[in-house]
Amino acid sequence: MLKLLIIFGSTRPKRGGLPVAHWVLEEARQAGTFDVMFADLKTVNLPLLDEPEHPAQQKYTKDHTKAWSQTVSAADAVVFVTPEYDYFPPAALVNAIQFLAKEWAGKPIGIVSYGGVSGGLRSTQALRLLLSAVNNMTLSGSVPIAFYQQYIKEDGVLEANEPMKKGLHGLLTELHRMAVLVRQNQ
Repeated sequence: MLKLLIIFGSTRPKRGGLPVAHWVLEEARQAGTFDVMFADLKTVNLPLLDEPEHPAQQKYTKDHTKAWSQTVSAADAVVFVTPEYDYFPPAALVNAIQFLAKEWAGKPIGIVSYGGVSGGLRSTQALRLLLSAVNNMTLSGSVPIAFYQQYIKEDGVLEANEPMKKGLHGLLTELHRMAVLVRQNQ
């Protein structure tokens, strides 16, 4: 079975988007088309680019880099769940991408964003630019969730509306289709 890695990009102490990430995780598991893995960058806890060599060399000296490389390498497709901070993805997410190079290459990637009025779309656009530098296949469609707090119930669970559900289903379906094509051409 193909492996999907869901990466949650916020590391703030009171990060409001964890219910968004859990929703994506549960929907991906229920779809049944991927073996789903989850990486919370707060627990991955990568320091700021501390490897002596450029990541393209893959001469990793740190255990955290080796573990992160194995996690990303194991995935056939990736979904980033990202907030928008000042029109940009969080520094921890940018750092996690820049820690590696070849591990991202050729992977289909989808983005689920959340925020205020834009639903994180500005963050998504900046993330696409960064991802283009590591040679993957970022899907053109994304799932933006505007004013995401309104969908989080008192129990801390996100209650998605139909457009959100339809958008995520379409994103997961396209990621699977692309991952199958990549696998067939390896």
